[in-house]
Amino acid sequence: QLQLAESGGGLVQAGGSLRLSCESSPWTFEHYNIAWFYQAHGKDREAVACMSSYNLATRYPPPWKGRFTISKSGNMAFLQMNNLRSEDTGIYFCAAGDYGTGCDSSFYKYWGRGIQVTVSS
Repeated sequence: QLQLAESGGGLVQAGGSLRLSCESSPWTFEHYNIAWFYQAHGKDREAVACMSSYNLATRYPPPWKGRFTISKSGNMAFLQMNNLRSEDTGIYFCAAGDYGTGCDSSFYKYWGRGIQVTVSS
């Protein structure tokens, strides 16, 4: 069973940057598709970035394209978040899977517990 643990969340001012990290164990992310999802209070979880293990292709839904960057190295995955907005406030989840590529949550079998990001305006 792949275990995921997020870190790096916190409070940041609007316009600022934050880098989230996700550590996997006992295996690396090498053979897994990865994604970051976020869930605002009272709303459904939605993808902000995803990456294919096959060719490292990335996808970003429009609200986050150009501001967020997903990457991975060994047993670490990252989400670099720039130009943060108050509407980016929520809980961020790291996810990994080995079935299907894309940002659909059903493709991801393994999930971290999530970490809070708060953007103050």
